[in-house]
Amino acid sequence: MNAPTLPLDALRVQFGDAVQENVPLAPYTSARIGGAADVMLTVKSADELAEAVTGLRAQGLDFILLGGGSNVLVSDRGVRQVVVLNRAKAVQFYSGDQPRVRAESGTTFSQLAHRTATKGFAGLEWAAAVPGTVGGALYGNAGAFGGDVLHNLISAELLTGDGRVTWPVDKFGYGYRTSILKRAELKAVILSAELRLINATKAEVSAKIAQFSADRKAGQPPGASMGSMFKNPEGDHAGRLIEAAGLKGARIGNAEISTLHGNFFINHGRTDASDIRALIDLARKTVKEKSGVELELEIEFVGEW
Repeated sequence: MNAPTLPLDALRVQFGDAVQENVPLAPYTSARIGGAADVMLTVKSADELAEAVTGLRAQGLDFILLGGGSNVLVSDRGVRQVVVLNRAKAVQFYSGDQPRVRAESGTTFSQLAHRTATKGFAGLEWAAAVPGTVGGALYGNAGAFGGDVLHNLISAELLTGDGRVTWPVDKFGYGYRTSILKRAELKAVILSAELRLINATKAEVSAKIAQFSADRKAGQPPGASMGSMFKNPEGDHAGRLIEAAGLKGARIGNAEISTLHGNFFINHGRTDASDIRALIDLARKTVKEKSGVELELEIEFVGEW
């Protein structure tokens, strides 16, 4: 690995012990795959996140945000930009006829759903088995079991080139697993979100979460993965197409296309990112040949490829 060229001394002066050097990123991803970040900067609140991004931009430094690490494949070569690790997790509930919750963007989405249930609020049951953070969910319009961010989000606070601003949900340009942010039409960082809830009882919400969790456990494989690898083509499912192409169980190194669900690629231990990428290429090529469908990635590549 090349020596870092980032201004470490200047970053340490500004951010202190929050700055670390040469940090392996695999433990910070759900797939447990990837090389090291030359520099990692950890933030623990929305204010710290805004301060960090503002400071990095002022120095002209490139950075990437890492939350739950569930929809990313980090290169074996690692990351040359500053990695901002988002651990902003403050949560506040608001009761009344129209209950809601404000959660900072580093909040684990599944944990938020469970906390919501303990307070007798419905509306986020679908998110109880969704990996990643609130920020990542807003970025990609996460969804499951008929629910998605689009139908829960009221507004979000973002940091843009104009400073801290509040966006209503309709400004995100949501589509299936995409948003204006994911399409890179506008550079902005999600700081927090306000989500719509429904008054209910703890028993009702907990029962629904238990059912969704059981359904997900039955249909999705255990083990380290990035979650769904490809978006579902309109009117079809990526997993079905991969299975029809005869690729369930295909393996390169210690990376495997799950035998339970073809849209999950499993790390069986000491798996290289290059092996996962080779499986991705194999799946896209074979599905295209067999069915004529061009699979579109749901995950994103991060780092130096």
